[in-house]
Amino acid sequence: MRVLIVDDHTLVRAGLDRLLQGFDDVDVCAQASGADEALTLSLAHRPDLVLMDLSLPGRSGIDAMVAIHAQLPATRVLIMSMHDDAQHVRSAIERGAAGFIVKDAAPMELEVALRTAFTGELYLSPRLSSRLMAPMFGRPVQGGVDALSRRQQQILDLIGRGRSSKEIAAELAISIKTVETHRARMMETLGCRRANDLVLLAARQRPAGD
Repeated sequence: MRVLIVDDHTLVRAGLDRLLQGFDDVDVCAQASGADEALTLSLAHRPDLVLMDLSLPGRSGIDAMVAIHAQLPATRVLIMSMHDDAQHVRSAIERGAAGFIVKDAAPMELEVALRTAFTGELYLSPRLSSRLMAPMFGRPVQGGVDALSRRQQQILDLIGRGRSSKEIAAELAISIKTVETHRARMMETLGCRRANDLVLLAARQRPAGD
């Protein structure tokens, strides 16, 4: 499998190159830092698959993908990004992406994604799949507030009121460690990468004027 890496960060490209070269039967044929260079190198090297960053200077990774497909329809493009919202994913898939993987995925998942896309099947990171599929079956989206336990919703409400972990522990008659454990699980469920993200989300859940 011949792969072209497209990312505007030199260190990211170098890291991906080293990682991919460690996969069996995977050869990194070239690296590009932008959309125009991605098209030029695709035409020159005719890779089997392009590992494309979504956010590029100038034209986006999706625009670059469309341009590549216009010239090389058989070349598969796997989009990677820190953005994991449904809108970005749908846009990429609808315009021809062979898959969408989040940048914080484990190396093993990246290898699975590459091989899946190479065979002609669609690959989505597991947490993206659940977000896209859940509404079709009338279920709450994984990572939504409805997925929290009753205790976690109580804690989220208190966080939204500006309470500290110590104050929450005292009010709910539980240990501070228990509060912190719930915080960590809530962040994972809600897709919060930083503690402050959880605070902001909790504040948004509060009714106006409350």
